[in-house]
Amino acid sequence: MPVRVNLELRAGDAPKTVHRRDVIIVIDVLRCTSTIITALTNGAQAVIPAETLKEAREIRKMNPTYLLAGERRGLKPRGFDLGNSPLEFTREKVEGRHIILTTTSGTRALKRSEGARWVLVGALLNARSAAHEALRLAKDERLNITLLTSGRKGEFSLEDFICAGAIAEELKRMNGTKFSDAATAANLTYLTAKDELLNTVQGGEHAQYLTAIGLKGDVEFCCQLNQYEAVPICRNGIIELHEP
Repeated sequence: MPVRVNLELRAGDAPKTVHRRDVIIVIDVLRCTSTIITALTNGAQAVIPAETLKEAREIRKMNPTYLLAGERRGLKPRGFDLGNSPLEFTREKVEGRHIILTTTSGTRALKRSEGARWVLVGALLNARSAAHEALRLAKDERLNITLLTSGRKGEFSLEDFICAGAIAEELKRMNGTKFSDAATAANLTYLTAKDELLNTVQGGEHAQYLTAIGLKGDVEFCCQLNQYEAVPICRNGIIELHEP
């Protein structure tokens, strides 16, 4: 039977995806999943997602050598080592380190997906690789796939929807998938936007906000398509690098 590709639009939709036992690809283009992919590609040993600032600080208290990273309203919280800009996570800063990461939406989606057997980290940066790995796992274990967009403060996110469509496009090129209507809609949106990907994303509310607070470079970086082959996997509350 073909692998069904589903789409859920908010972090709060994660529990029903876990209940379906799907292979989940968590997407938060601006910027959580882009940052995780970049950090691990640059040699970080692991990323530990935390849903709240309190939880992140408690993990740090128990592990004082871990880097504390994240954002609220796009900015680095008081006392944190790093924010949530992928450009900060250079090899010089993160190689060999564990990173505790808390963000407004992305880490919430990751935490709420923890009951699933397979939780992959996806973004525009690794869309092709994430699609290939998700389909391999789904076929091997006779599961379906859900593209879980984190959204923005519980609402629809343009850039995440486009990214889901980019991953769907890669899945469409492989044999053995069928799409939900929502996944089809995301794919059609991506096909409309793909030749002006950066400009389209820059028209979204969150990209405009990040640009207004001086983070235009993050938006530009996160809109690069298929720059990395790495597919991070979240298991038992820890995200580590997985090379397909």
